[in-house]
Formats: sequence, structure tokens, C-alpha cells
Amino acid sequence: MTPDQLSGALSAALASAVADGALALPADAVPASVHVERPRQREHGDWATNVALQLAKKAGTTPRALAEELARRLEAADGVKSVEVAGPGFLNITLDAGAAGELARTVVTAGAAYGRGDALAGQVHNLEFISANPTGPLHIGHTRWAALGDALARIMRAAGADVTAEYYINDAGAQMDRFGGSVLARARGTEVPEGGYRGEYVKELAAQVLEARPDLLDLPEEEALVVAREEGYRLQLAEIRAVLEGFGVHFDVWFSERALHESGAVEQAVERLREQGHVFDAEGAVWLRTTDFTDDKDRVMIRANGEPTYFAADAAYYLSKKDRGFPGKIYLLGADHHGYINRLKAIAACAGDDPETNIEVLIGQLVNVGGARLSKRAGNIIELRDLVEWIGRDAVRYSLARYPADTPLELQGEDMLKQTNDNPVFYVQYAHSRTCAVDRNAADRGVVRTRPDGTEAFDPSLLTHETESVLLGRLTEFPRIVGQAAELREPHRVARYLEALAGEYHKWYAECRVLPYPDEEVTDLHGTRLWLNDAVRQVLANGLDLLGVSAPERM
Repeated sequence: MTPDQLSGALSAALASAVADGALALPADAVPASVHVERPRQREHGDWATNVALQLAKKAGTTPRALAEELARRLEAADGVKSVEVAGPGFLNITLDAGAAGELARTVVTAGAAYGRGDALAGQVHNLEFISANPTGPLHIGHTRWAALGDALARIMRAAGADVTAEYYINDAGAQMDRFGGSVLARARGTEVPEGGYRGEYVKELAAQVLEARPDLLDLPEEEALVVAREEGYRLQLAEIRAVLEGFGVHFDVWFSERALHESGAVEQAVERLREQGHVFDAEGAVWLRTTDFTDDKDRVMIRANGEPTYFAADAAYYLSKKDRGFPGKIYLLGADHHGYINRLKAIAACAGDDPETNIEVLIGQLVNVGGARLSKRAGNIIELRDLVEWIGRDAVRYSLARYPADTPLELQGEDMLKQTNDNPVFYVQYAHSRTCAVDRNAADRGVVRTRPDGTEAFDPSLLTHETESVLLGRLTEFPRIVGQAAELREPHRVARYLEALAGEYHKWYAECRVLPYPDEEVTDLHGTRLWLNDAVRQVLANGLDLLGVSAPERM
């Protein structure tokens, strides 16, 4: 019996009590589903609910009396072993072994779909993350958002949302000219201009630009600057894409800031917001009255010299997302972007959206990896690609995904490389590889899930060991964990769940044999435990996939 099935049984018990007059509760007050959760103490049963406390007042009775009425009816439901009324009106529910064990078959049958649900069904979101300038390589700060952003996109999709992952390319503004000037200087063998970009990577780009455009040094200054800028930009952006793909991060849309300006979208955004009454002129400049929507000051959109500000581009970009059909707009920004929260919400309000529902701004804190070396190419940063080459994609992604985004983070590189139980990613991946080893050995010993005649070697009532009950209970929680992680935008909940599941699997493995001893006959108990083993394997694989981490079969 799954939590959803138990929830349905509780709703049916309430409905039947109302129908036969045992409970004076308005019919429309009977919930379609009843929330159940795992008790903190195992001796309190498999599931618990406080529904009696929630509905007693509406029913004109005491919580305990309502709980006792529900307990009497629920005990008659298939799969329920006992129901205990505790305290003022809590219900502690224990399932019979067969009903609890049936979950193993449910998980294996569902396969990769187990854990997916509809908590966010119907929601359409644009999820923007990383959005680094294409003037240099991705660094450790971008790495955290790459791991978290991609995991969040996967988890939200698993919860039923339609999510478009988007990279905003900051390819407009003075920094692009400085970048072009830096590449051109290196191509000429001269020093980078003051305020330009340094590091070996600029020399590498310059050499590649010269290879693509051997005539670069013969061009007039202005034309040479444009060629160096555009070719360098193309090459650097291609590297960023390749590094992210190698990190397992895919973007559905790469959106160019430059395209906003070239299309006239910035000027159009100003006029659209003016038509809604939020734009005013003062001191020769054009302003957006964001103080009407909790911002600390009004924002300049067009300077007195006629140049648009970054804020104007932000407004145009927001309207672009709105026009492209994204009711939900989620921004993942760095630790130095707290000031953006109110101004972005103000843009949403000025655009006619609800800043409490149509826009979310998540701020990530700084991350440091002890032992990591500064990039020789970039000079003063830790590059994403170097970090992955040193520690490995899985260890980096998992380690970054298992902490809340708003937590300052210091990881130790050597700890992330250890193949011990103290290393969380190794601990979880090892549990998965152990389930695969059990599967391989089972085949050699003649233990199968399905017999040659097509019948299943599965009797869920045999899963009576304490560790099996705990393990089954943990497996039932996975869909709820995925839904919560999606709703709260917290991928770390999936990682911490996997660690708990791995721990409970290792305990079960130590206590219960899947494989018979050499002279022992193969029985349904062995086959049934193989189903449970494979159910754990499936959930570990599904959870790791949500984090963008591999599930190795051998380690």
C-alpha cells in the first residue's frame, strides 16, 4: 500500500462516516486526500496522520472521538493491520507485511518513472542560471549554479512542471569591447590595455582567432577590433557550451543580450512600461518608478546621453520571457546580487505580473574548494573544467547539490576524492553498485524475480524483518521527497534522502540474505528479497539521475 493509497482509504473512511450519519461533517469538507507521514519513532507504526485534529471542530466533535471513529473504519481496509489512536487524536497506522511489501513490485514495475508525480503539473517556468559573461572561462562560482540549476530543472520536470533552462549571454556593453581589445593586443604580441582581460586563455583565443583570420593584423584598427571581438566571443562561448555539456548541463535556450538591443526590444520595453503608467522623465533621463513596488529607489532606464542602462535590458529581458509564454520566471543569482531581488520584482509588478507568484529570485552563496589550484589559463580563478578534471564530474555535482543554495560552502577536494563511507557521493554510488552486484550474483545462484514459467517469485508477506520494514518505508517516501524538493526549489532534499536510503540498504544487506547459502534451497524469500534489492537500485538510480550524477554498476 502506497501513501497515496492509504490517503485514499482515509478519505473513503471519512466519506462513509459522513454518509451513514456517524460524523456530522459537511460533505464538501471531506478532503480528497489526507496527508500521511512517517512517524519519527518506528514503534508508532508505518504511517501517521493528524486529520482528526484538523476536522474535529467542523464535525462538532472532539479530535479523539473523530480519530476513534476513523480508526474503526480504517482497520477494515485491505492492507491495514492496525490503527492506534494516540494523544489528543493522532492516528498511528500499521500496514500488514503483504501490503507494505507490495511496494517493491510497484517500484520495479514503474522503473525510471517511480518518483515522478504531478505536484507542479500545469506550471510553466523559465529557469535562468549561470549567465556568465562570454569573456572568460567558467569558474567555481558558476560551477555551483550549474550543478544546482540543472538539478532543479530535472527535479521540477519530474514533479510535472514544464521547465525551460535558459542561459542569458551577457554579450553587450563595454566589457565586450574590452575583451576584443585584449584579444587583439595578444594577437599583436603587445600588452593588454588597462582594464582588459589577462590570462593565458586570452593568448590561446588570440592564436585561434589568427588561425581563423590570418588577415587580422592587416586590417584597419576599427575593423580589426570588431573581428577580434567577434571571433574571440564565438570561440569563448563555444568553450563555455562544451564545458557545460561535459558537466552534464544542457540549456534549452541560449539568449543573447545583444539581440535585445539590436531588435529594438529595449526601447520597446520602455514604451510598454510607459503605457502602463510606470515610466517618467526627469533630469534628462528616463526612469521606471519602481519605488511603487518595494524597490528602495526609482531606476534609470535611459541615461541623459541616450544610452540604455543594464536595468533597461533587464526589463526588456523580463518582458521577453513573459511574451514567450512563461508565467513563472526563476532567476538563480550569485551572492553579490541581493540588490536585484527588489528591482526584478518591481519590474514584474510594472509589467502587470504578480511579483509573489510570477517571479522567484534565488540567491546562492559563495563556495570554496580547499586544495584547488588557481587556473594557469585564467590566472586568478578556479576553473570549472579544472575542478571536474581533478575531482570528477559526479563528485563535484553531488557535493554541490547536497547543500542548500543559500549556505556558504567550503568543501575539501581531497575528501571528495575519498572512496570511503565518509564521502557521501561514494556512499550512495557504492550502495547502487552493491545492488547491481547482488543482482549479478543472484543470477549465478538461480535466484530470479520471475520464474521460467512466467510467474513471479514474489510474496510480499515474507518481508517481515525490521530492516525490511524500514527500507520499504523509506522507498515510499521518494515521490514525496521529489515533490517537496521541486516545490521548495531545494535539490539537496533528494541528496539527503539518497544518503538515508543507502544507509538503510547497507543495514538490510548486513541483516538479510538475498542469496542462499551454497547448500541451501532457493525459496520465494530469496526471490522476494531480490525484488526489494532491485527496488532500492531503481530508486537510487532515479534519485542520482535527478542530480545529474551517474549510477555505476561496478566500483
